Amino acid sequence: MTAFSFKKCQVSANSVIISKNMHFISNFKQWEHFSEKGEEKLQKGKSLRVRGLRQRWLLNTVMPVLLLLLLTVVLFSVGVSSYYYMSMRDGLEKQAQALSGAFEEYFMDGGYTSYIKKAQQSTDTFEDKERIELQFISTSGRIQASSTGLTAGTFPGTEDITRAITQNRMDYFQGRDPETGENILAVSHPLTFNGQVKAVVRLVTSLRLVNRQVMLAVLFICLVAALCMALVFISNLLFINNVVEPVAVVSEATKRISAGGYGVQVENKYDDELGELVENINNMSLKIGQNEKMKSEFISSVSHELRTPLTAINGWGETLLEDLTGDPEQLRRGIRIILNESRRLSTMVEELLDFSRMEDGRFTLRVEQVDLQAELEDAIFTYQELFRQEGIELVYDMGEGDLPLISGDPERLKQVFCNVLDNAAKHGGAGKRITASVAQEGESQVVRIRDFGPGIPEAELPFVKQKFYKGTSKARGSGIGLAVCDEIVGLHGGTFTIGNAAGGGAVVTICLPGPE
Repeated sequence: MTAFSFKKCQVSANSVIISKNMHFISNFKQWEHFSEKGEEKLQKGKSLRVRGLRQRWLLNTVMPVLLLLLLTVVLFSVGVSSYYYMSMRDGLEKQAQALSGAFEEYFMDGGYTSYIKKAQQSTDTFEDKERIELQFISTSGRIQASSTGLTAGTFPGTEDITRAITQNRMDYFQGRDPETGENILAVSHPLTFNGQVKAVVRLVTSLRLVNRQVMLAVLFICLVAALCMALVFISNLLFINNVVEPVAVVSEATKRISAGGYGVQVENKYDDELGELVENINNMSLKIGQNEKMKSEFISSVSHELRTPLTAINGWGETLLEDLTGDPEQLRRGIRIILNESRRLSTMVEELLDFSRMEDGRFTLRVEQVDLQAELEDAIFTYQELFRQEGIELVYDMGEGDLPLISGDPERLKQVFCNVLDNAAKHGGAGKRITASVAQEGESQVVRIRDFGPGIPEAELPFVKQKFYKGTSKARGSGIGLAVCDEIVGLHGGTFTIGNAAGGGAVVTICLPGPE
């Protein structure tokens, strides 16, 4: 490969990076524009959503109660009116039966004159004439005697009289009096002699007082129902306001988060499900803020990491192009640097591609029978010379005997080993020693890679496998290598553990399930 080719590659790569950056900036500006428009729409829709929530709640809770109360009022009204009317009718019927029995036993056998005389005496001495009118009616339907004296000689013509005369049975009438138009209740009982109807005794009472009593009872139950409805409405309104207001606060916070205000916190004044929701929102906001910060640092780091090898390739390419016949040692050194930086650039690109596959769920394995010892030895052989040049001793303990084959993806497993070895050199290279071992432990095969550097701060240990996390380390790298390793080992059904070793340094333990 010529220096011209390297320069051409570098220019092409720089063009791609510039294009990607411009595309990212364009997308970011579009996102800001859409966020502003979206926030404006959300602000307009906020009151509508809150009002809609309140209306739906009231509709779903108050309406059933209202319908139930209306049904109760209707049933109560019907029951009360039926009770009053039935009680009054029953009283009139008993009085009518008593009067007719007395007349039939003592007065009807004395002839018409005796009957008329006794009927007149009965109406004149009737004690309950303030409430009830006593009437004696002929078989023609004419009132012969009345306790009020006002209706004598008239023909009421109601159905109760007709049935009492024609069907020889007691009957009642409830409705408007044909003469006065007043609402009345009348009970008619036939007076018989020798099995024939000779006259009719009729008791008539006004329904005005009864209707008033019924109306008062109905008004009372309506008032009680209205008070119950008011209490239900007010209590539900207070309750939904206590729900809607916190929801509105949380909604406002989520809109601020969606608009870029990561890390926004909502004051948590609740100890119920709303308090749990607020706590979850606050945790989400913090984590989003942390992730966004790490992502920004990742973008900056990747830009720097991509620029560094490209600058080295470009610089040495131009140097070699200007002096093709120079010192061979200088030429070999330049080519070696170009190859190393190209390898480093390729590794970063592969990490980015793997990360992209992880994000969209396209990260898969090509499973086959794998010799874990052989894959680890290949990775060690790859880095042994490089570490030697950097003054780092790489010690490998292959264990006792050969390990059985396991199911896995050899390329991905080797990628994990290489990444861990590279991290050990970057972060623990100051210890000048790295050890690697593989062994059968129970039903699992375990690989341990340890450096003898300063180790990992305890506060950073829980986060070292997170995407984009670099902690306080200033070493080169994108911050996603360990996350990719953890994903690969997890897909194999194993565990990927990072900790500090006794005596100093960090140790990575890769535990994979043994043969099935």
